[in-house]
Amino acid sequence: MAEITIRGAGIFGLSIAWACCQRGARVQVIDPAGPAAGSSGGIVGALAPHVPENWNPKKAFQLSSLLMAEDFWHSVQEAGGQDPGYARTGRLQPIADDAALALARERASGAAGLWHDHAQWTVCRAGTQDWEPQSPSGWLIHDTLSARIHPRQACAALVAALAARGVRVTADGPAQGRTLWATGAAGLMALGAGHHRSVGTGIKGQAALLQFDAGPQPQLFTKGLHIVPHRDGTVAIGSTTEREFDDGRATDAQLDPLIDMARQAVPALAGAPVIERWSGVRPRSRSRAPMLGPWPGRPGHFVANGGFKIGFGMAPKIAEVMANLLLEDKDTIPPGFDVGASY
Repeated sequence: MAEITIRGAGIFGLSIAWACCQRGARVQVIDPAGPAAGSSGGIVGALAPHVPENWNPKKAFQLSSLLMAEDFWHSVQEAGGQDPGYARTGRLQPIADDAALALARERASGAAGLWHDHAQWTVCRAGTQDWEPQSPSGWLIHDTLSARIHPRQACAALVAALAARGVRVTADGPAQGRTLWATGAAGLMALGAGHHRSVGTGIKGQAALLQFDAGPQPQLFTKGLHIVPHRDGTVAIGSTTEREFDDGRATDAQLDPLIDMARQAVPALAGAPVIERWSGVRPRSRSRAPMLGPWPGRPGHFVANGGFKIGFGMAPKIAEVMANLLLEDKDTIPPGFDVGASY
């Protein structure tokens, strides 16, 4: 039986641990801060696709992962009995003007060729329902590929599924077998230590949680702002990124304009109280793509890092390809994701 040590109990570490467990490996997960202590403990959970044009391996990988997500999260919930908050509810985006309308229609054609019958990208009239963003052109993009998940609940569901297989997240312990490092922004710094250039860094993000039960409505994306209804009767909003900050755990006034913007875009949120403000440091690789594969110069050690804004959407596929590598020495990592490419 293969033995795997996972260091880091965020979305990448927990998902890979689950995939390895499902394939019969003996797994231990170690994180001194506990599960979802970093950016994986957020509140937004927008699983949204890249636009269906200029197709490349990163976009193809993400599409595959988004299509795997329903089965992946169903298996997690079934094993551990906890709801990860996943649902493929789609997304609405406003269209600004005639030029954007023409582009949106071109992308609808592209989606038909790339997404096939799995999902649709359509252009529709605005003003037909209460739950939609205001649109200057009177038109909206509606895609049925986007999904939402509650990040904290998803990590808790993975912890429960692992526990059902006898795997606990521990604060420390000796490594057994191969070691995977999925340690977020701190891990990127360690990976780049002594290297001639940075392989990545931490980027601060912020979000707010509003008490409002939107039901099974689609997520909204307007003016760079994500508005995501969750199953538990809350709506998460988030957008900000900061490259320079003193303490990634502290929120500040940059969040207030986002809350105002969300209420202006969706009048139904005008009276919804803010019940939580969140901030965290998300790991962004230099290429902006996840970094996967063997740790150069450290035999027996592997890396899964750089999820940044798309970690939860990429997690099902990343779990699969890293389990292939850890358990079978089978390299199915797409071009541009390999750790060595960032060195």
